[in-house]
Parts: sequence; C-alpha cells; structure tokens
Amino acid sequence: MNKYDMKITLIETKKEKTQSDQLGFGKNFTDHMFIMDYTEGKGWHNPSIVPYQPISLEPSAMVFHYSQTVFEGLKAYMTNDGEVILFRPEKNFERLNRSNNRLCIPEIDVEFALTALKELISIDREWIPKIEGTSLYIRPFVIATEPHLGVSIAKSYKFIIIMSPVGSYYNDGIQPVKIVVETEFARTVKGGTGEAKTGGNYASSLKAQVVSKKMGYSQVLWLDGVEKKYVEEVGTMNVFFKINGEVVTPALNGSILQGVTRASIIELLQHWNIPVSERLISIQELYDAYAAGELEEAFGTGTAAIISPIGELLWLDKKMVINNGEIGKLSKQLYDTLTSIQSGRLEDSLNWITKIECKIPQ
Repeated sequence: MNKYDMKITLIETKKEKTQSDQLGFGKNFTDHMFIMDYTEGKGWHNPSIVPYQPISLEPSAMVFHYSQTVFEGLKAYMTNDGEVILFRPEKNFERLNRSNNRLCIPEIDVEFALTALKELISIDREWIPKIEGTSLYIRPFVIATEPHLGVSIAKSYKFIIIMSPVGSYYNDGIQPVKIVVETEFARTVKGGTGEAKTGGNYASSLKAQVVSKKMGYSQVLWLDGVEKKYVEEVGTMNVFFKINGEVVTPALNGSILQGVTRASIIELLQHWNIPVSERLISIQELYDAYAAGELEEAFGTGTAAIISPIGELLWLDKKMVINNGEIGKLSKQLYDTLTSIQSGRLEDSLNWITKIECKIPQ
C-alpha cells in the first residue's frame, strides 16, 4: 500500500481552534483522523483519512473485555521558518509493532504508517500551534474490534491515528517534581506486559498515583514487582540518575518501556562523552548514594515532558532532597538541547528529524 491507495474525505466545516496560549493536553482534536481495518485472511486494508468522528463498535468488541489494545505517542513541531518536523517517528512505529507482537496484534507496515501520518499532518497542518513550547501531539493506536466474548486472539482490528494541539508541558517553566517510591502496589513484572505500550499498564498504575497525590507528591517511582528492590520507571516515564559523575538508568528487563526519549538521552550523553550506563539499580543503592552526597541529579524522560527533573524522593520514611530541590545543570542542558533539536533551532547532527513537505505560511 501507499498513500495513493488511501481514500481521503475532507471535512466541510472546520472546527474552531483553541488559541495556542490556552492549550491544555489532549483535550482538542484536529479536523481529520486516519483509520485502517484488519480482517483475518485479508490483512490490513481500507486505509482512509476521514473527518474526526466517533467510531461504532459492538458492546461485545473484544477490546472492552480483554484489553487487546496498544498505542503510541509522538509529536510534530513547527520551526521558526514554518517547516513541520517529526522527531524519530519511525522509532515510535517500530515500538508500536513490538507492542503489537506482545499483545498478539498483527503488525503494521512502518513505512506505510509513516506515509499515512505525513499525509494526515499535511491535511491538518493549520492545527500545528506556532508558540514556542507547543506542538501537535499524535496518538496512533490499535484496538481489537471482533464481537466475541471468548478469551482468544481477535480476528479483526482498527488502526487509528488522531492528533491534538498541545501546550507546553510546564506552565511555569521546567520545575523539579516531588516523587514517592511505591512499595505496596506493582505495575508489572518481568514476563508481563510492562515492555509494551498497552492500556492495562496505565490502568494498573492509577491507584498508586491517587495515593501519592493525596500525600502531596506528583508522581510514583515504581520498583520491581517481585522483590520491591530495584528501580524501574517514574509514572509514565523512564528515569535517570546522576551519581558521582555517571548517569545511570535501569536496564531494559522486559518490564520497562523502551522509551524513544530514553534512547535519545543515552545517545546524546554518549555523543557528549558523558559516562552513562544501563544496569540494575536498587533503591537502597540510590539512598546510600544520596547519604554519601553522590546523588547529584535525577530526572524522568518521555514524549510529553521531554525531561522532568526530580527534586525530591520519598522512600518509606526517608526523604531525599536532590540538588536542593532545583533543576540540575545536566538535566537543563539535556532539556534545552533536545527541545532545540525538535523545534529546529539546533542543527540535527544525529539525524533524528523527519521533515514534512507542508511548509506553513508565517
């Protein structure tokens, strides 16, 4: 398939757009969406770009009952000269296929998915906000649609891409967050679905987040689900620590999401010749480093925030205030560099940027 196989139906009356300085996250959606069907024996077919609209599913659709669904998140940015760019989009579609594989969902054609996305962005290019720090958030997802209550692999699916203009993740600038170390609940375990981007992982994390917010903390640092000993992720982000000059992040072990921003941070640190390692790190080791004055910085990484500095960690009754609760020098440097590459303000020396041929008049 290619984009010329797609049926394109344009909306007649465009929706009113929210002002760029009033955007939230994931509340407003563009005029159009991409949708494609899968049927066993036929494969993926009927790719279409249509007006954004509700989808009709039977109450017995298997996604509602057995959570056979995966999703992704990436962004399109506008440069100062009106070019539209994507940040490593092929990595997101490759990860979508890894999630598909784990959930027994048929894989998509990465090249075609990227072509379809570019066409969708080109059609809805006027929705890309122009203020610094804003972007067009892109949500590709797959759901099982077969109407069947038997516990089995579905025989039909929908692959959909919707898009939403979003504001800056930080309303008051990039500020360190307070995080509580989760010691009661488990998000996933090795051999589970932690390495896949699937809705169930996020549903299972909600209880701990509710409890942490009541305690005055904004996020949860998850430990491994078996021993409750080794650090894994921060909420919906991967996590990094700068300990005595070295940056350390938990190794991918089957229960940790393989983040695109995570990989980019590691590559950027290596490019700068800053020591970085992927390995097991226990919460006790982290506390010992803090007590010895060697825990210099901590931050989470993800598509939404890019870098989210950590100013405080609470583990049981032990409170760790990191870098006096202020953003660290390296965290700020990483944030500034990555956002500058994504916005086109800094040269893309690592070949991460994909340009879309739909220049926006200024």
